[in-house]
Amino acid sequence: MRDDDTPQYTELPARARRAIEDFLPPDALVAEHLRRYADVRPRPADREGDTEVLDGVVFNHHFAEVPGDQETVRWHYVETGTGDPVVFLHGMPDSWFLWHHQMAALAGSHRCIAVDLKGYGQSEKGRGDYRQAGVARQLVDLLDALGIDRFALVTHDRGTVLGDHVAAAQPTRVRHYVRGEQHLHHFHPALSPHDDLLAEAPWTGMLADPGQFVVRAHAMVGGLPITEADLRRVIQEFSYPGIDRAVPRYAMASTFRKEWLERRRDLIPRWRSPITLLQGWDSRTQPREFFADAAEHIPHAAGVDVRYVTGGHFWPLESPDETTGVLRDVLGR
Repeated sequence: MRDDDTPQYTELPARARRAIEDFLPPDALVAEHLRRYADVRPRPADREGDTEVLDGVVFNHHFAEVPGDQETVRWHYVETGTGDPVVFLHGMPDSWFLWHHQMAALAGSHRCIAVDLKGYGQSEKGRGDYRQAGVARQLVDLLDALGIDRFALVTHDRGTVLGDHVAAAQPTRVRHYVRGEQHLHHFHPALSPHDDLLAEAPWTGMLADPGQFVVRAHAMVGGLPITEADLRRVIQEFSYPGIDRAVPRYAMASTFRKEWLERRRDLIPRWRSPITLLQGWDSRTQPREFFADAAEHIPHAAGVDVRYVTGGHFWPLESPDETTGVLRDVLGR
């Protein structure tokens, strides 16, 4: 039962409503992309200390077993560069690889650490705590194990849901929170038609074909095409065994509405660091109009600014150079 203090939905601007009226991509477009990427096969799992070169920079793969879920939680994370730490959290259907262009560009000035979220990529996929607050606590435990004290936090999509908890629970450790592609003060359920679908995925098989899911996701909410090489790797990273069963556990533990209510009631009031809200200008699920008054709703942050990047939902890959430019600017302050 609701009371008078329950936050109310914000009506969608006409432009945003038009953008989601045809939410499903044309079948012909999806079919063309599925044919193009039908030959993508899963890549071999990495081992501790493996390296690879991306954008001319060496990336190092690492694994850590950190206490959690009454035993340990296995994390896969990738590092490059030296300097002040920047922790990158991806969304769905992504992995650490979402941020590789930005990490390579920032490696000369920052220690860049990108984590495969629990349930994704090569991180833990066993049953356990998939509440956002619980996983965020386990993520902080990983940072503790790595000896990372203060850090900048850069997030996207479902990684931002975790980031919101980290920023609230560790206000003195987060130097700057670059918060991307997630509902903040304003919300409308028409923007999240996939909420129930994700919770039901183990029974419907929605995630059983990673190539099809990735292609459809980019066709639905992407704004600009990403390179074929990048999309192939995104599919590979979403193809590791167990992802289709693990990722829906987050949706079973909560709903987008419940996350929004917790954010407004409990998390936002505890944010203290400077905050940059980074959004895709043409994001279909995150209308830019919903962020125009953002600073009014984050009362205790050391500063709030809103930045937009050309493209849709997947702007780290759609507009990599522009995204990097924003990060250079805000992280250099």
